[in-house]
Amino acid sequence: MTDPSTQPGRAAPTTREERLAAKLRENLRRRKAQARALETGESSPALPKLDPSR
Repeated sequence: MTDPSTQPGRAAPTTREERLAAKLRENLRRRKAQARALETGESSPALPKLDPSR
């Protein structure tokens, strides 16, 4: 088998720290957008409520 990191056109596997940093940036962007939507009075899609009988 060939090493995927040596194939042309393929990105090298990201490290754990890089993956976590990317997820944190994504989460921060989402939370900022959510806060801006709340400030302007826009309604964001609500999470479904859990059924208490479950």
